[in-house]
Amino acid sequence: MVIKAILWDIDDTIFDYRGADLAGMRDHLHAEGLLDGESSAEQALGRWQEVTARHWARFSAGEVDFLGQRRDRVRTFTGLALSDADADAWFGRYVVHYEAAWSLFPDTVPVLDALAGYRHAVLSNSALSVQDHKLRTLGVRDRFEAVVCAADLGIAKPAAEAFHTACAAVGLPPQEVLYVGDEPDIDARGAGEAGLTGVWLDRAERGGRPELIRITGLDQLPGLLAGDTRFGAPSTIG
Repeated sequence: MVIKAILWDIDDTIFDYRGADLAGMRDHLHAEGLLDGESSAEQALGRWQEVTARHWARFSAGEVDFLGQRRDRVRTFTGLALSDADADAWFGRYVVHYEAAWSLFPDTVPVLDALAGYRHAVLSNSALSVQDHKLRTLGVRDRFEAVVCAADLGIAKPAAEAFHTACAAVGLPPQEVLYVGDEPDIDARGAGEAGLTGVWLDRAERGGRPELIRITGLDQLPGLLAGDTRFGAPSTIG
């Protein structure tokens, strides 16, 4: 079937989440007086990423709600038994620095322009309040018909129900929808198992996973949609 719509992941797909997170946390920790030098800064930033991954996995598994994982990240990272209010305040001070570092990847807007003939929507494992604000701040919210988020659904990628809900939001069957995201299993494999065409955006060029359709930059997506199969697994796009 012909692809009529593209579903997009946001973080580390169209938005440089990792870069903003690292820059924001570095500035936040300096402002909090928690760093002594560059080596300790790098260690702290690495630990923040590890703590984030650990508690996000708990959220994705349904063990904790969205605010709960955020507060637990702060408590684990600081080693303090903070109240909910104090954890929220600490995270809020970090967000000021994090948002100051927000940026789209350079290939995002050119590719959205190049694919203007397709319908576009978002499926994210974050919360709608977070992602809607992000897209509006970055000036691209009007590019997407719908923004569907796991924290509000109660169902996260790679569950098929998450992908099917996003397809229903644009009124199309999964076979007419392509999903692109930066995680090979959560995004590309999950989308494929749900009946969509899944595309793995491998910006870091990790390689492997020959069973997946893989691109290393969004600028390759128009060629892939045109039937170009240079990027790995044979294209199933009509």
